[in-house]
Amino acid sequence: MNPDSAMLRIDPKVIQARRLEGWITISIYVVIIAVLSGLTIRFDWTLWIVIAAAAWTVVSIPFEIVLLPRMRYRSWRYLISEHEIELWHGFFFRKRTLIPMVRIQHIDAKQGPILKHYGLTTLTFSTAAGSHEIPALTESTAEQVHRQIATLARLIDEEI
Repeated sequence: MNPDSAMLRIDPKVIQARRLEGWITISIYVVIIAVLSGLTIRFDWTLWIVIAAAAWTVVSIPFEIVLLPRMRYRSWRYLISEHEIELWHGFFFRKRTLIPMVRIQHIDAKQGPILKHYGLTTLTFSTAAGSHEIPALTESTAEQVHRQIATLARLIDEEI
């Protein structure tokens, strides 16, 4: 099952945002290694703990900085039609979700500091069964999609 070519992609700036998140993660790993080194010296722990943590950090750099950001971008598609929202995501396990407009109860737009820095917004819409999101849309696209979903959900709700 491949997503239809008519499906839309999230913004490519998400790659840069995810890379920044990767660098933050690596920085946290380095702090943990420094703390482990200090504890190893202070309490005479075996050195393999620090070596294992350092090896994990070195091995994770290409994944956190290069591979995962691109894979996450390439794996996301969405389509908004008159009666439903279709989401495709995941790179190892592909997930296809269809959300009927009639089921949408609530729509939120959210930005953390990293997404805000890149001018991106995540739209979250809730149904009785849970919530779903379209990550990393430009602010203008997010506003347009937000209005489109709200209008379509309201129109279908009035038809019932």
